Amino acid sequence: MEVFVRDIADKLENLAPIEYAESYDNVGLIVGSFHQKVRNILITLDLTEEVFCESINKKCNLIISFHPIIFKPIKNITGKTFSERVIISALKNDVSIYVIHTNLDLVWEGPSDYISKLLKINKEKVLLPKKETIKKMITYVPVNYAEKVRNSLFEVGAGNISNYSHCSYNFDGFGSYMGNKKTKPFSGKKEIFHMEKETCIGVIFPSHKLNIIRDALFKNHPYEEVAYEIYNIENVNPYVGIGFIGNLVKEMNEYDFLIFIKNKMNLPCIRHSRFTEKKIKKIAMITGSGRFGIETAIKEKADVFISSDLKYHDFFKSENRILIVDIGHYESEKISKNLLRSFLEKKFTSISISESEVYTNPVKYIY
Repeated sequence: MEVFVRDIADKLENLAPIEYAESYDNVGLIVGSFHQKVRNILITLDLTEEVFCESINKKCNLIISFHPIIFKPIKNITGKTFSERVIISALKNDVSIYVIHTNLDLVWEGPSDYISKLLKINKEKVLLPKKETIKKMITYVPVNYAEKVRNSLFEVGAGNISNYSHCSYNFDGFGSYMGNKKTKPFSGKKEIFHMEKETCIGVIFPSHKLNIIRDALFKNHPYEEVAYEIYNIENVNPYVGIGFIGNLVKEMNEYDFLIFIKNKMNLPCIRHSRFTEKKIKKIAMITGSGRFGIETAIKEKADVFISSDLKYHDFFKSENRILIVDIGHYESEKISKNLLRSFLEKKFTSISISESEVYTNPVKYIY
């Protein structure tokens, strides 16, 4: 069975919708064509020249990178930087480059899920929910068609609220209309005022499914002109956002906990604030750069906040209320390779999918 870049992208974007990516990010297909047939796939955290050479040696014509190789606008491509040289090489060798970054960070099944299982943490909720991920649709349907239209919206993902599905609000009323001579009214006659008994249906849905929801409405609604309204709402999805809050299966003292995560995540070293002399049970974590989450972790009464790229003054924010831990940027995100490989191997069995063997961490340590 032939597999194309578009097929891979569809599965990845079903896992982590592009719409979830932060505004500053650059995700999706960066180089290449959706119509390219995929031979083999190489997954990497960072796309360096050494990684690109690895892809050629392994005959991989699709590279999936966690970090974008094009992050800021490029005014010219002359080969003066490693990223420009990789782009030139990719175009010459017909290698497509796809990026999945902050959109993967924000989904419940993303890196935080992988790490929580590794560290035996029961995840409870997102630490910092992303705003504007939920919309609401209101539409007006002839009463005899209400069930059909409502179910069609449920089938494509509308009406899901946390652990509940098939949620909607309905009430009956009367809609009025008068079509001109060019119309074909569902009920009544053209150029004659008409009142129709209708059901008002209200459902919420994930923002990234707007087009799918709207298509389902138009396909199943009997009217020639469909009346509907779309709203952004303030409600947040508890499963979409940065980081997570959870509880250790078994509480530990602070030192033992640090040794535990060092061994479990194969960390070369750990930076941390002064011990609070409290037991570690409630965990807050953000993979990658997460200093902006410290205050929220404290408000959530977490015993420890784990992240990376913390500055000197960030550790002062502990004030004996929380243990602040920096495990390293690369170290907190390297599991993304395994996560993506495992996900894609279940979807595509006819192509080879491998993780890059290149150690791309630019930060070096003396042990």
